[in-house]
Amino acid sequence: MKENAAVKDYDEMRRRLAFYAEDDYREFIMKGIPSERPFVGVRIPLIREIVNLIPRERYEEFLKVEPVAFEEVVARGMIICRLPYVEMLERFDSQIGHIDDWCACDTFCSGVCRKIGGHRQEFLEAKVEGLLNSEGGFAVRVGLVILKCAYVEPDYLAVIFDRVERLASREEYYVRMAIAWGIAECFIKFPDEALGYLRVSGLPSWTFNKAISKICDSYRVSDEMKEVVRGMRR
Repeated sequence: MKENAAVKDYDEMRRRLAFYAEDDYREFIMKGIPSERPFVGVRIPLIREIVNLIPRERYEEFLKVEPVAFEEVVARGMIICRLPYVEMLERFDSQIGHIDDWCACDTFCSGVCRKIGGHRQEFLEAKVEGLLNSEGGFAVRVGLVILKCAYVEPDYLAVIFDRVERLASREEYYVRMAIAWGIAECFIKFPDEALGYLRVSGLPSWTFNKAISKICDSYRVSDEMKEVVRGMRR
């Protein structure tokens, strides 16, 4: 197998994934990624290398195939994020139903956020708001992770705080973790505004305290501010 040869069809992508599979790594990630899908055992950077070898004119063909393994879902998300913004927007929804774990979610969101750029308000209205109102927990997590990665800016802090408050009753673990993660990121970048939010937050104690833990875990937060938020634990 020529490792740098173009990956011209889906079967070839599966062969490449099998070529790079590591049994020990598969056992390792199966313990930390609670997906119902089978795992091949390929590291994310190697999945990205394989996707990089898919010719642009073949993307449509690849996106028509129903992914089976976890790595195929990740690869599919990477392909979508290589499309121009307008095409990515059109294909975005098709990926959401394939996501059933935090890793495929966060990897996809990372690629999407690099595409949003100057389209933040449009993307918020077109996609993020709908995700945050979804019944599916991982659809909501996609929306939250995108907020955390692309919207922690002065103009959107009020939006973030409002939306996480609306989600206060959600009980899914990965939704609550994403809320805590997002609040911590807001605090790291805008401590005064985030502290003001925490003082009036109606989040359940578990989510609220997890956000404080994440704030205190950050080396970008001063010891003085950590003492302040530690004193707010419920």
